[in-house]
Amino acid sequence: MGTTSTIDLRVEDGVAILTIEVADRPMNVFTPALTADLRACVERVAGDPAIRGAILTSARREFVAGADIKDLVTAYDRGVSAKEAYAWSQELSGAFRRLETCGKPFAAAINGTALGGGFELALACHYRVLSSDPKATVGLSEVKIGLLPGAGGTQRVVRLVGIAQAARLITEGNALAPAEALKLGLVHEVAPPDQLLARARAWLATGPEPLAPWDRKGFKVPGGASLALPAVSQALSVGSALVSRATQRNYPAPHAILAALYEGATVPFDTALRVESKHFARLLTGPVARNMMRTLFVHKNALDKLQRRPAGVEKRPVRTLGVLGAGMMGGGIAHVAALAGIRVVLLDATAEQAERGRQYSARLLARDVEKQRRTPESAQEVLARIHPTVDYADLAECDLVIEAVFEDRAVKAEVTKRALAAMKRDATFASNTSTLPIGSLAKASPRPAQFVGIHFFSPVERMPLVEVIVAKKTSEATVAHALDFVGQLRKTPIVVGDSRGFYTTRVFGAYCQEGQALLAEGVDAALIENAGRMAGMPVGPLAVSDEVSLELQYRASRQAAEDIGPRYESPVSWPVLRHFVEDLKRLGRKSGGGFYDYPADGPKHLWPGLAQEYPRAAVQPSLEEVKRRLLYAQALEAARCFEEGVVTTAAEADVGSILGIGFPPWTGGTLSLIDTVGVARFVAECEQLARRHGKRFRPSKWLRERAAANTPFHAAPALPASA
Repeated sequence: MGTTSTIDLRVEDGVAILTIEVADRPMNVFTPALTADLRACVERVAGDPAIRGAILTSARREFVAGADIKDLVTAYDRGVSAKEAYAWSQELSGAFRRLETCGKPFAAAINGTALGGGFELALACHYRVLSSDPKATVGLSEVKIGLLPGAGGTQRVVRLVGIAQAARLITEGNALAPAEALKLGLVHEVAPPDQLLARARAWLATGPEPLAPWDRKGFKVPGGASLALPAVSQALSVGSALVSRATQRNYPAPHAILAALYEGATVPFDTALRVESKHFARLLTGPVARNMMRTLFVHKNALDKLQRRPAGVEKRPVRTLGVLGAGMMGGGIAHVAALAGIRVVLLDATAEQAERGRQYSARLLARDVEKQRRTPESAQEVLARIHPTVDYADLAECDLVIEAVFEDRAVKAEVTKRALAAMKRDATFASNTSTLPIGSLAKASPRPAQFVGIHFFSPVERMPLVEVIVAKKTSEATVAHALDFVGQLRKTPIVVGDSRGFYTTRVFGAYCQEGQALLAEGVDAALIENAGRMAGMPVGPLAVSDEVSLELQYRASRQAAEDIGPRYESPVSWPVLRHFVEDLKRLGRKSGGGFYDYPADGPKHLWPGLAQEYPRAAVQPSLEEVKRRLLYAQALEAARCFEEGVVTTAAEADVGSILGIGFPPWTGGTLSLIDTVGVARFVAECEQLARRHGKRFRPSKWLRERAAANTPFHAAPALPASA
């Protein structure tokens, strides 16, 4: 009775049960149909004297996930105006406000995840009962895609918890577990899933007044909202400083959130909703939100669903995994596989080394138990799946074997041959190399069609990206098997072509090399490092070079020179690398010092000897110029990879650069940065850099032609038929 296309409305004993199900979407999201149906159902409840109250719930595992990002991500490219974006925000905000003020009490029975717009809907209800299921998280996560809540979220939360707490919650955008949401006062009750409707009914049975706290006479924002109050002034000033430090002002959303919170808290609620919509519109119509939504949501989700998996290949899960090499990388691979329920054979040269790899997992599991993220029993179950060994015969039942040994061609060839001799014939063999071409390593295998690269990033348990590297002889079935395995681990795969360094290592190398080139030019080391961080990279190029080891970079260059021969061109960083490794014996952090010193009794600091080895030039470049060089060097290398077919989609190039090497998310990724700047302008600026700093910045003929034709890497969305 009263069912619409997205909401089933039934009345039981004077209570309307509104059950949301957006059937044509994989999860409940706000569509124009749902918004219209919600309005119609609210009017039905408000206008029917036989209905004394209503309960909102969901037919899906989640409550409501929020707005459909696919509907928002094209706004910038379609030229949506701020006025149009404001109207869109006000439409949804108005629907929620009508529910809140319709004169009948509404309870939300939140049976699953409610993030973004879904939680904003729940906040508009007069009472909220949240499932005790740990997966039933709530929160306002819009900041993570470059937006702010646009349907009343900022204004309801600030009136529930005060400015300081609201600023933390919304600028961080983290999902809250049920207990935390209850403690903060964002929900009224937490109940077992099968009792949600009963608890909501019990509240309605008390005959509650259908008024939100902020609609009651005399309401005041908790903690006050006047800048004259020291606590409020401090919260905003400190909050703004912290946001600036964390974002380097590359992300407009956190600052817009702070502005919306303060401006909205000082005016009547309906005016506050318009303030929020104004800030939302400005963000939605800017490039940063487009970039983040497109890469971190739309493209990442598609890759997580194994979009690049070859069609027509039967799915083959990995039940037993072999890992050759029990160092930090091998131990990390064993750990994430065991977490996924896979039995692991962890092999190394000695029993002590193999057991050390197992203990790596034991330490991580103990930390989880200590933080109550896992029970001792489940930790023991995971650890029991890892079997340390020195016997290659133990690989006999493995579906997939990954070598993660030292980056030495001879060592890899030896372990490959020994492993393949023990493996079943239909098993897949993979190398975790970060630099050596897979085709050359596959020469050690009599079955090159079953040889593939699976490149993890360190630390494996924290890094979400995996590169699947396809050599010329790698079969589609092998690629599918590798992707199925990555899917089992719940990591994000990108498929790349075979080349020295593949994709991420080449782009990452460009960052390190440019930082070292700047140092050799006499640019102040502190300026180089600060520019890297202020551009949005996690750490400066000199610090990260130390972390990965100058010796490793040196050896990779030597190996490349040996493999390629007379055609090899040394990277611009080679003189610096050679000097540090051969002359200074400063090999990076693991050796005790590189570009930085690492004292045992204090924090790391730039090595004072840098000033003597590379005297500071009298004229220093501007901060913006250094930032541009560091970002453009990486983006240009990504374009070369695209031109060469190492990456074949802009989506994978962007997702890989952000998740794999920490390229700034505000850009959307390496190729998205080029599109955001504009291909023609990017090429022109690279040509200027080439004239001043060398041919490494020179765009190829292919890229210049792309600029002349104004062809972006990401296709523009189709405009509506009326456009």
